[in-house]
Amino acid sequence: MNDKSYDIWNEMSDKSLIETIGIFIKSHRLNQNKSQDQIALEAGISRSTLSLLERGEKVRMDSFIQVLRALGLLYIMDVFKIQEQISPIEYAKLKKKQRKQASPKKNSMNDQEELKW
Repeated sequence: MNDKSYDIWNEMSDKSLIETIGIFIKSHRLNQNKSQDQIALEAGISRSTLSLLERGEKVRMDSFIQVLRALGLLYIMDVFKIQEQISPIEYAKLKKKQRKQASPKKNSMNDQEELKW
């Protein structure tokens, strides 16, 4: 993550962050040329709840997620995924165990007999 970006978000008040989310939602709704009524209906929430969200007022988390779904914006949830990371030591151990070359093929009697005519 960009340190400057983190500092900007960290310095913002909760109210400013919520207002930024509201602007984001409204901008995407307008870019999709959809009314508040349309998105509210698709999200299964009231138009007034969507209006509160767009104005940067507090709304329930599930209402926010439903709006993201209605706008096709659930991809932003990717930032919340927990990805397992392997430690450098474990990675080095795995690399050490990895085969470096193939073993020569051992000839059995059956292989030699099949080659004879």
